[in-house]
Amino acid sequence: MRAYADNDYPASHKPDWSIIAGLWPYLMEFRGRVVLALALLVLAKLATVATPVALKFIVDYLDQTRGVDLALWVPVMLVVAYGSLRFGATLFSELRDAVFARVAERAMRRVSLRVFEHLHQRELGFHLDRKTGGLARDIERGTNGISFLLRFTLFNIVPTLLEILLVAGILLVVFNVGYVLAILVAVVVYVAFSIRMTEWRTRFVREANARDNQSNSRAIDSLLNYETVKYFNNERYEARLYDQDLDDWEKARLKNRLSLAALNTGQALIIGVALIVIMAMAVGEVANGEITLGDFTMINAYLIQLFIPLNALGFVYREIRQALVNVERLFRLLGDQPGIKDAPDAKPLVVDNGDIRFEHIEFAYRPDRPILQGVSFTIPAGHTVAVVGASGAGKSTLARLLFRFYDVDSGSVCIDGQDIRTVTQDSLRSAIGVVPQDTVLFNDTLYRNLAYGRPEATEEEVHQAARLAHLENFIHSLPEGYNTKVGERGLKLSGGEKQRVAIARVILKNPSLLILDEATSSLDSLSEQAVLGALNEVSQQRTTLVIAHRLSTVRDANTILVMDSGRIVESGSHNELLAAGGRYAHLWEQQHRSGEQ
Repeated sequence: MRAYADNDYPASHKPDWSIIAGLWPYLMEFRGRVVLALALLVLAKLATVATPVALKFIVDYLDQTRGVDLALWVPVMLVVAYGSLRFGATLFSELRDAVFARVAERAMRRVSLRVFEHLHQRELGFHLDRKTGGLARDIERGTNGISFLLRFTLFNIVPTLLEILLVAGILLVVFNVGYVLAILVAVVVYVAFSIRMTEWRTRFVREANARDNQSNSRAIDSLLNYETVKYFNNERYEARLYDQDLDDWEKARLKNRLSLAALNTGQALIIGVALIVIMAMAVGEVANGEITLGDFTMINAYLIQLFIPLNALGFVYREIRQALVNVERLFRLLGDQPGIKDAPDAKPLVVDNGDIRFEHIEFAYRPDRPILQGVSFTIPAGHTVAVVGASGAGKSTLARLLFRFYDVDSGSVCIDGQDIRTVTQDSLRSAIGVVPQDTVLFNDTLYRNLAYGRPEATEEEVHQAARLAHLENFIHSLPEGYNTKVGERGLKLSGGEKQRVAIARVILKNPSLLILDEATSSLDSLSEQAVLGALNEVSQQRTTLVIAHRLSTVRDANTILVMDSGRIVESGSHNELLAAGGRYAHLWEQQHRSGEQ
């Protein structure tokens, strides 16, 4: 099954009607409610179909007793019966919707949660390739589409077909086969026209959705990068690009609306012709005395009553087709399997000492561009090993492999002798704490961002973590203290403050293993010294992998590995590598000279 990107879903692709069958489990969760709703549906339709019969008796009684004294209670009772049937039809329909509401809303909740969990199970590469704005629109439209399919397939198409059968049966028994044939021909022509036209215009629905995703992704991407836009005075450039996307969306929506107008006009024409033919038949029979005025009224009421839901059936079919398009994208998203999965017999990771071993690692993000080539090294328990080298040498890839964002192509990564591919991802990631290069915070309070390292932690534990990360003085200087909002992606905090929040999170998590992925590379010297002090305290007694660009930050590591083009070219302590006069010494000299300048 091909996974389509945000905007490459082919407009000619036909929806999969078997998707409706996939909604069955959501109905079965509340089967009692579904059965009761169906019973109320039948009662509502029986009351609806009986209403014109009551109207017939009222008209015939008044017509036949015209000019004579009549018992007032008879028409009053008939009118009460007529009104009761109309009220009953509405009452049963509303009760049906009320009973079924829990089913539809719970289905939306279940699917939304399932998609959310599935997206968090997907590998890092999936999220790097996806556009968040388009993905959010797919989820929103898909969950709404599921609710629509559940409600309208069950409570519009089924009851409309039931009503057509009941009306046709009454007309056949009470009148003659001509009315039934006329109605059936009108229904068949109407349905065939609606299906054909809807199939034709579905491409415009898909195109409008794709353009909507594209424009929404553009807007979100631009707003998330607000500062970059301002740095380069590119507000007009961004507005121009967004307007181009909106122009494509406008054209797609216009095609959609024009095709909808053509469909509505055709449906109205079919209904109009059917009404003229059937009413002409009824007028002729009234004139010939073959049927009464009440019969004529009943036929007219049935036609109005029948063609209103039939017209709604055309709308529902169009909407079902559109809902299928939306739900199909959602189910296709759910159908894509995560690239990184637990082995069937995966066991929880057991960390005794915490030594880490990379053995003959080969890895590439793309087959034509190898990243790591034959990398082997060991981090003894409680030791700190730093990996340095030029950008693109493969340093950060080591951290991603250890955290199992990706699996190695060959070789193995082991913790205390356990290949990380044989243990559960949850237990692996619970044992590892990460301080990333770019700490992104949630748009929430400072306290909640700190507590994210262990959400069930007590308030005192959160405050203790902040103290150990040297954040407490900064927090007390804020007017709102721990309740300060950090803004979108933490933009209200400086780089050093965000890094110390990341350190506090790791302290709170209290992992056995630690990854420091260029944790100070974006900081000034003063902030770097403060963060380094906190990092040194955190890494005490923990097995630590440090990815670094600045060599001054790793001189105290037990072992330093120098990488170049995906290979380890040197290893040793800081002094040993300087004495060797190799690649590390050259990098040290370059950075030392740059620092002096």
